[in-house]
Amino acid sequence: MKPLILVGGGGHCKSVIEAAESAGYSILGVLDLPEEVGKEILSTKVIGTDDDIPAYVDKAEFVITVGFIKNPVVRIKLYNRIKEAGGKLATVIASTAHVSKYATLGEGTVVLHHAFVNADAKVGCNVILNNFVNIEHDAVIGDQCHISTGAMVNGECKVGERCFIGSQSVLANCITVGDDIIVGAGSVVRKSISEKGIYAGNPAILKIKAK
Repeated sequence: MKPLILVGGGGHCKSVIEAAESAGYSILGVLDLPEEVGKEILSTKVIGTDDDIPAYVDKAEFVITVGFIKNPVVRIKLYNRIKEAGGKLATVIASTAHVSKYATLGEGTVVLHHAFVNADAKVGCNVILNNFVNIEHDAVIGDQCHISTGAMVNGECKVGERCFIGSQSVLANCITVGDDIIVGAGSVVRKSISEKGIYAGNPAILKIKAK
């Protein structure tokens, strides 16, 4: 395994450092805001900014470690910047996570501790599968999503691109969640939803339409 460069500081960066180290990766450093250069995040030094991405293309693989709750724009921008520079994104699976040998994960995806990805599930690129997430058999998770802590995506569900599924939420079997949808923490999505916006409750209903 090549060493990693983590792009973006903050709380999610700490989670990825711990998961990556548990999986046996070495980490060269973090790229963050100019005022953070020289500081440390856990045991990892901030060694530069986003402008330094091209300097590490041949030395390391990248993981985007900016979180996503309300909006994935920053994560997408960094993903595109790494790709345009010719960089490769690593797929990191924490030591306590289980990913079926029959499942597929896209580049840049991070599977954090105690997450479970079952047989024939398909997870896109630059996705966060947070601690204790369950992605059941035949489920599909689109690119640039964040499935948050303890969420359960049941069998044959389809989650579109750029979605956030909040902590402890449950998606009933065989439903579809459209692109650019946020599901609030603790919600139960019992039927397919397609209109962009924020959903919450049990059953989950549209609370705020996207502008």
